[in-house]
Amino acid sequence: MPIFYRYMVREMLKFFTIVLILVLVLFVAVDYLGTMDEFIESGIALLRALFFVFLKIPFMIVMFIPVGVLLSVLITLGLMGKNNELVALKSSGVSVYYLFKPVLGFGICATALVLLLSEGIAPVTMAKANHIQSREIRRSVLVTAKEKNIWLKSHRQIIHIKFYNPAELMIHGLSLNVFDDDFRLVRRLDAGEGVFRGDQWDLKNVLELDLDRETGRYRVSYSERLSQVLSIQPEDLKKVVKKSEEMSFRELLGFIRRIESEGYDASAYRVDLHAKIAFPFVCIVMSLLGIAIGASGRLGKGLAGGIASGIGVAFIFWIFYSFCLSLGYGEVLPPWVAAWTANIIFLCAGWLLLQAAE
Repeated sequence: MPIFYRYMVREMLKFFTIVLILVLVLFVAVDYLGTMDEFIESGIALLRALFFVFLKIPFMIVMFIPVGVLLSVLITLGLMGKNNELVALKSSGVSVYYLFKPVLGFGICATALVLLLSEGIAPVTMAKANHIQSREIRRSVLVTAKEKNIWLKSHRQIIHIKFYNPAELMIHGLSLNVFDDDFRLVRRLDAGEGVFRGDQWDLKNVLELDLDRETGRYRVSYSERLSQVLSIQPEDLKKVVKKSEEMSFRELLGFIRRIESEGYDASAYRVDLHAKIAFPFVCIVMSLLGIAIGASGRLGKGLAGGIASGIGVAFIFWIFYSFCLSLGYGEVLPPWVAAWTANIIFLCAGWLLLQAAE
């Protein structure tokens, strides 16, 4: 490796590490303080609360690595511009594409790191963090969730839901069991599906069993549609349903195949599946944007210019990326289009800027 390449890689790694550490320290502080009220109410121990926050760090590292790549490239080039190193290179006839080689290699290594963390460590730690949050911190509803099946236990009620679609606020296979103080079943309600509207659930194909206390027999009734207020809300289900971030690519693919084989809609999960492939390549997109902006003279001078430009570009990309994913969740765009559109558009923009700089 040429001396200049080693110099660039060393500088980028230095600033990448600094940016990532600062962001993670800020995240831990904000997340802990933001959840402190829940920690106090639940009576969870201090070390357990810190353990809960630290479990989220691998996932946050995955989220912040692309930003770290962009900022490290821009800061490195900004300082090189401030020290007139870029001017010296250009005056010596060095091509912008020569500068791009170590930056591209840095982006590829960051992509590999994101893939490693997102497929190995982050799903395990996030699953553990969500388990602690639902079982130890938020104890208002006792929840057990495994794959499609969700069980919720509240005061004298046991609710089972076969599958919940968070994108459409729809539940499938609802069973509600209500007990008296002697734990005798006084009511059972089964529904094929239900949609949350307003403050209640609009249920379809409802079968009800109600205990007649005088005769001790159950009355059976059937309704095609029934509006019912339940003790569960979409917010409760969102906390307990198995999330895409808790699964690796292979686990998520198997999960999608299972729920689709039973006739459930998995469009939102398919968007997340394609996003698991597309997101790591954001690092390469950010490295291209970084070298293009830095070499084009649009960066400004020094550290401040690099940080400001990086935050601005990352913010615009994240807004557009989230917007595309939301279109995928709403089935406006196919899942793969929703996941890859932002990457493709910003990659083209970076390439055009790079050619203009050359």
